[in-house]
Amino acid sequence: MRWEPLLLIILMAGLSGLLIVATGGKRRWLALLVLGYFTGLAAILFTPISFDGTAVYIMPVGIGRVNLTNLDVFSLGFLENIVLTIPLGLLLKWALPKLSLVGIGLSGLFVGSGVETLQYILSHHWLINRSSDINDVLANALGILIGGLAVAVYYWLTAKHQHANRVAA
Repeated sequence: MRWEPLLLIILMAGLSGLLIVATGGKRRWLALLVLGYFTGLAAILFTPISFDGTAVYIMPVGIGRVNLTNLDVFSLGFLENIVLTIPLGLLLKWALPKLSLVGIGLSGLFVGSGVETLQYILSHHWLINRSSDINDVLANALGILIGGLAVAVYYWLTAKHQHANRVAA
């Protein structure tokens, strides 16, 4: 019963991978890379599999805990959550280039709170022992914002370079 989320994730990833390979296209490698990122992210977030920075281990059966008040932004776990969601911010700003940085930050808060809420629900339904933590919400939002900011800076530098080339020509 605890492994049903992992089986669903593997099934969805496998079917999506087959669809990507079957349809082909110029950016098939990018689609497969994004699929791999989301599959790994889903496995880490919604299954009893956990990664503590040095090792992968199986969480014991349980319903996890909830932390809505104890802020701890100077921990390795906070930094790991930021790094984990930077690619999501890159993808969000790349897919929606007109989205403002405020919109990206709000999207980050929405995604982070959605993930933590889903972890709470799945922990109570499938006993995957995932904790819901306000620090994770903030770290996810910050990671998504950093990724979006990186793409925004890239777009700005590219536009500035193209403008300089047009003026010089």
